[in-house]
Amino acid sequence: MKYDIYLVGVGGQGVLTIGDLITEAAARQRIPVSFYPTKGMAQRGGAVKARLRLGREFAGPNIPERGADLVIAMERSEALKAVRFIKPGGDFVLFGHVWAPPAVMLGKEDYPTLEQVREQVQEAGGKMHYLAPKDLPLYEGGPVAANVYVLGAALGHTPLKEILDQSEAANLVQARWAKGAERNELAFQAGLGPMFEGEREF
Repeated sequence: MKYDIYLVGVGGQGVLTIGDLITEAAARQRIPVSFYPTKGMAQRGGAVKARLRLGREFAGPNIPERGADLVIAMERSEALKAVRFIKPGGDFVLFGHVWAPPAVMLGKEDYPTLEQVREQVQEAGGKMHYLAPKDLPLYEGGPVAANVYVLGAALGHTPLKEILDQSEAANLVQARWAKGAERNELAFQAGLGPMFEGEREF
């Protein structure tokens, strides 16, 4: 099964870690996988994007516009820039973090609303799945890692669950951060879990 994923967000969110974990899970299942992260993303708050292509023996880095089966966006403004990559019928998972640039904070520019993103995803023929930051689970009084939570949501509620083994991915999450295994297990399982009341929509 050929399946292309486009990931976007800002520096410091662990966007590329999502790609790393999906890549490793696919490799362990002997699924051909190519992962192309953007270079120069170390600056906190700077734009981060990556392309991940599953099921292709030989795959170049470019996912064409309207060619991604799944878009995972970790920040609202970057999400809007990524809408053009979702294919009709594809899934668009948005974690609604807001990273307002100085021009927005100074009132010189407007920041995109959630409704603007939702409307553009719908116009592109995509299926919107929204994860509200306020619904991020807590562990010992603090929020869990959003990227692990979003990874769980993508594996639990999009066709990616038909490609990758969820238990294998869970093992990788625990092994990646041995000291925070319990916290990250909670984040991952919460993402996998059923729909709950609030702004999360699947």
